[in-house]
Amino acid sequence: MSAPMINVTLPDGTVLEVPPDSSIGDVAAAIGPGLAKAAVAGQIDGETVDLGTPLAGDAAVRILTERDEDALAVLRHSAAHVLATAVRELRPGAGIGFGPAIDDGFYYDFDVPEPFTPADLETFEAKMAEVAKADYRFERRVVSLEKARELFADDPLKLERLEEFSEDEIITVYQDGPFLDLCRGPHVPATGALKHFKLLSGAGAYWRGDEKRQMLQRIYGTAFFKKSHLTEHLERLEEAKKRDHRVLGRELDLFSTDARIGPGLILWHPKGAIIRNEVEQFEQELILRHGYDIVYTPHVMSERIFEISGHLENFKEGMFGAFEMEGGGAYRAKPMNCPGHIAIFQSQQRSYRDLPIRMAEFGACYRYERSGVLHGMLRVRGFTQDDAHIFCRPEQLEDEVGGVLDLTFELLRAFGFSEYTISLSTRPEKFVGDPAMWDRATQSLQSALEQRNLPFTEDAGGGAFYGPKIDLNITDALGRAWQCTTIQFDFNLP
Repeated sequence: MSAPMINVTLPDGTVLEVPPDSSIGDVAAAIGPGLAKAAVAGQIDGETVDLGTPLAGDAAVRILTERDEDALAVLRHSAAHVLATAVRELRPGAGIGFGPAIDDGFYYDFDVPEPFTPADLETFEAKMAEVAKADYRFERRVVSLEKARELFADDPLKLERLEEFSEDEIITVYQDGPFLDLCRGPHVPATGALKHFKLLSGAGAYWRGDEKRQMLQRIYGTAFFKKSHLTEHLERLEEAKKRDHRVLGRELDLFSTDARIGPGLILWHPKGAIIRNEVEQFEQELILRHGYDIVYTPHVMSERIFEISGHLENFKEGMFGAFEMEGGGAYRAKPMNCPGHIAIFQSQQRSYRDLPIRMAEFGACYRYERSGVLHGMLRVRGFTQDDAHIFCRPEQLEDEVGGVLDLTFELLRAFGFSEYTISLSTRPEKFVGDPAMWDRATQSLQSALEQRNLPFTEDAGGGAFYGPKIDLNITDALGRAWQCTTIQFDFNLP
């Protein structure tokens, strides 16, 4: 008796019957030869997979072509493997680290004795073109843990990663031409899909992000399906270099850093201080007009408060180390303002008639960011966080959320930001608090957005364990996205 046919539900709701063991590529061919030729990868029930992935049963299937955003991530992941193929051919002894797709491109980490030079990157890029022209198939294999150890016996970084797998875990490897890598995929069908790419820069990166481990050499690159898109991206990067705040800060005598002070700690010069003061005064007037009270909290606090708040348990690696004070007790530089604001709220008995209470602070915060991720004033170890906490009754939720949105957009308009994206993150599987309160809070966030006709996407299950949230990302003059306002409920504190 033959196996039953598989029902495939397409994005438009059409149900297609295909034979058992059909692959995503077979589904594309069944839809039409044009789609089969254009297909880059596919999705099974929302998970991106290779075209060669077989269907295990009835499923929702989407075929990805170069017009799909998800397909670009697949291309860039494959571009990272093509880079590794090129580097391994030219530097056979190079250790292979991680090579993912990232926003706007990809990178790969290599364990080599000396840093790569700009000339090296040009050589690698030329070799990548040869690998792409060879049109090697990306061949996926499932192997046992024992076999994987055998395949990567000469690569210590891969062997270390294999230590994290259990004996019964599925392990996949991908081969393109001479290069074999431990990888979950997915990939484009063959290296020939990579036609428009560019290696951008090199940098040092600690293995596993651990400053106690060896320094690897990271190569960044980007790839696109269309040459025009690559050209536009490279032009934006050139414009970004001209507007690099680190360069402008030095040329205009606004700010600096000093190795004797410490990395990621900004020194504001007189001209920069004037700009900062004007911005803070403008925002403070706006905050006061919206009914907030300005508060101040200490730069350092007893470690005990961070034990109570949960920061010490969940955020310790991002905090500066503790120091002992006379009379006993450990203290730390505060990484965020919320414990202090909670303490102010709890400093006296409150009535429901007092609510809402809105506290705002331009608070100096300190976080131990790894040296490899520090970047001018955008990623630092000491910064000012314009932060607010609102204590309110349940029936006030929607009005308060709306008020924060109104304040946010008034501020953004003043600085010329008109492009943005908004996401609404809802309850995850693990959470604290009452589900009914979660639902009410989430509804208040959604209603406030809808009442203002603000478009948003829902990140189902993407909320923090202590509450749902709205995230707003703004787009700058060069089309780059930056995280801006977060409106976050907290059912864990006070």
